[in-house]
Amino acid sequence: MTTLTRAATKAPELRAKEHEFVQGVHGVRYQVGDVARSIEFYTTHLGFALKHKHLPEFANVALGDVQLLLSGPGASGSRPMRGGQPQEPGGWNRIVLEVKGLPALIDTLKGAGLRFRNDMESGPAGSQIQIEDPDGNPIELFEPSRSTR
Repeated sequence: MTTLTRAATKAPELRAKEHEFVQGVHGVRYQVGDVARSIEFYTTHLGFALKHKHLPEFANVALGDVQLLLSGPGASGSRPMRGGQPQEPGGWNRIVLEVKGLPALIDTLKGAGLRFRNDMESGPAGSQIQIEDPDGNPIELFEPSRSTR
């Protein structure tokens, strides 16, 4: 059973007023070691379009409405935190790309030498597998089951 917060049950116009500073999701930022290499990876293997680049520090690639902000060393979005902790690639948070023909896509990407974090997993909602970009950032490829489409 899903429990909704008080704000979630209010009319959309009331929620918007309460959050007047947040305009929407701008994108997902990934820390990368080589921006040019990342542009090549996302545009060649996953069908993203290059929207903007300022090499070697930054690029913006997009797939539909999703913008992926690729921040390399020297980019303002890559600077260390106040305590000096560096922002690094990797982790477990990830973008999830909806795909069709997941088994065939897996074969294609394996043939291209891409790195996989796991084997394909399947459940009631669909099947998924995780790949890594050249810097170790995870990307989940997800194919919904026919019953959830």
